[in-house]
This record gives sequence, C-alpha cells and structure tokens, in this order.
Amino acid sequence: MKKVVAIGELLIDFVPQQKGCALDEVTHFERVAGGAPANVATAVARLGNPAAMISQVGEDAFGTHILKVLRANGVDTQWVFRTGRANTGLAFVSLDATGNREFSFFRNPSADLFLDQEQVTDTMFADCAVLHFCSVDLVDWPVKAAHRRAIELAKQAGAIISFDPNVRLPLWSSPEACQAAIREFLPYADLVKLSDDEIEFVTGCTDEREAAQKLFDMGCRLVLITRGANGSAVYTPQTQTFGRTISVPVVDTTGAGDSFIGSFLYQLTRDGVTADALANLNEAQLTAYLEFSAQYASLTVQHKGAVMATLAELEQAYPAQK
Repeated sequence: MKKVVAIGELLIDFVPQQKGCALDEVTHFERVAGGAPANVATAVARLGNPAAMISQVGEDAFGTHILKVLRANGVDTQWVFRTGRANTGLAFVSLDATGNREFSFFRNPSADLFLDQEQVTDTMFADCAVLHFCSVDLVDWPVKAAHRRAIELAKQAGAIISFDPNVRLPLWSSPEACQAAIREFLPYADLVKLSDDEIEFVTGCTDEREAAQKLFDMGCRLVLITRGANGSAVYTPQTQTFGRTISVPVVDTTGAGDSFIGSFLYQLTRDGVTADALANLNEAQLTAYLEFSAQYASLTVQHKGAVMATLAELEQAYPAQK
C-alpha cells in the first residue's frame, strides 16, 4: 500500500489524572505524546499501513520522547527535524465528567512553527497516497509556507489532500484569524473532515448538506462529519450516508476525531482509492467505512489519551469486522 504522510504540530499532551474538574484544579498530569497530525499517522501505522510524519521538535527531552513513541508505533520519522530555536510544544488538558476537554497551550513559539518550506522536498511524497494536515500550524510562521509547499508537491504526486481543521481557538489571536486561515486552505482539500460543532465556524452554514455543497463548490470531493455520541456522516457530490452511534464507556475524548479520520484514511489507502475516485464512492462502501471508523474510534475513547488500536485489537473487539 502507498503511504499516508501527515504534516503539522508535534507536542506533549499533559493529560489529567483527575476527571470532572477545571484545568486550574488539576493537580496531577500524565505525559502523552500528541499532536493531531501525529495521532492520525499513528492510527494509520497501527492499522498496518505505511505512515510518515513531517514536523519539527526541539532539542529537548520532550522531543526525544515524541520521536521514540512515533517510532515505536511504526511511524516513519525521518522527516521530523530538530531545532534549538525553540522547545517542543506542550498542551495541558482537563476533562469534564463526560470526557470533553479544556486546553492550555505552551508554544509561543514552539519548535514546529520553525519548520521551513525549504525542508519540504519532493522525495517525501514518493509513493504517497494521502497528505493529511490540520489548522493548528497554519499560523503566520514558517510552518504555514511549509504546508503550502507540501500540498503542492503532494498534488503533483497524485495524492489525496486531507484537511481536518481541528479548531483550537486558544492558539489564535482571534477567532477571525483562525477562520481566515482555515478558509484559505479549504480549496486545496480533496477531503475535509469536520466535527459537528465546527461546521458553521468553518463554512458559515448550519445545515450539513449545505455546508458540504459549499465545500464541493470549492473543489472538495468528500466531506466527513463526526458527531460525537450522535454518529457520523459522509457526503460526496453524488451520495450521502450516515454512521451509527457505538455506545461505550467514555474515559477521554482526546484523539477521538483523529482516530476516526486516521482509520478512514487507512481504508482509502487499503482499497487504493485515488483523489479522482473519492467523489464516486458508492453508498455501501462509504457506510462500511463509517462503521469501521466508528468502531476504531470507540476503542480510543475508552482509554486516557489518544491511544490508537491495532487492527488485531479492533478485530478482537468487533469480530464481525474480520
């Protein structure tokens, strides 16, 4: 299978050992390697597909830990650079009673922001099926131009461009700045993944189908929407289908969306789906993809932190998936 390449932030999530209290009340945290693009790459690799990460960490112990974790999970880190210009980013998280999160970020600046477009080369996209990115590193630092260069080279290689805005407003000077950056990059995407609470912010539409059509008008070919406890949906210009809710005990929603899109991208690469073929996927195939990804994400939310399952673990939990 061709590989999935993710570009963007690498950081350490400090996940609370207490649940149901505000961030300023948490007294004990557990260190977990994180960053949404890295979670996606890890999900793909854990499921058995080649995956690589393009990013940058500091010359510090946290950067070393992230690299060790990515490699242990099968992610190719040859394009994760190190710099002494800034430290690896940190994020402190609190969880409410339902497992939802509050963030406080320490990255002003962080090492990933100094990733330069000159570090991004065409060799990174040889045998690449998908380039995946998020919005956290679309701020006005060198890393934004690095994203543009990566997208350009990935498109030249025929890869699917996958964009999960993954809105994190505390990292932006204003909601408007975040929104503008996201909307600047939407026309580059073949696949856009949104959570239900991001739809209006990203597209200006309150209705899912209207939002999808707006994205199709920009050139998008497939829109994937996660709705938390209310299931999921996928839209193409030709069809739409909906995924069921899988009821499981929720410990932590960290990485839930990443595991969903990561497992979705795994299925696309497993089946050799190209950018041109995205819009023509039929309802039955899309429904099967949603079911697989819902099952996969259900395993992530039952653990603390963004834990990504292997294919064997998924098949053990849901034997009918074999």
